[in-house]
Amino acid sequence: MPIRRRGELGKVFTDGEVIIRQGDVGDRMYVVQTGNVEVVLESDGEERQLSALQAGDFFGEMALFDKVVRSASVRAVGEARVLTIDKRTLLKRISEDPLLAYNLLRSMSTRVRDLNDQISATGNRIS
Repeated sequence: MPIRRRGELGKVFTDGEVIIRQGDVGDRMYVVQTGNVEVVLESDGEERQLSALQAGDFFGEMALFDKVVRSASVRAVGEARVLTIDKRTLLKRISEDPLLAYNLLRSMSTRVRDLNDQISATGNRIS
């Protein structure tokens, strides 16, 4: 169970603790406040790390735009503090600071471009 310390935003996850699980339906995104997390794809009984994220990075944002199940799991590497953001909160923040939407889209675009490059480099097969 994540630890929430008095007066601090976000939740603390311990090493190896799952923050989101592949296959679950999501309705919120997450921002890494401190520490590190890893994005892991589970396939045919094996796990493969897709990326490592650190403070300032976000994940799970696709769940705010569709109701599709999570495409990967994310778990803490060491202790990590993670802030949860629901759709309503995100939209409110975007109305207050439209640059936030631009930054979110820029990051998502970079991820799509990186994935396209990876697919191209492996002959249409993600490694």
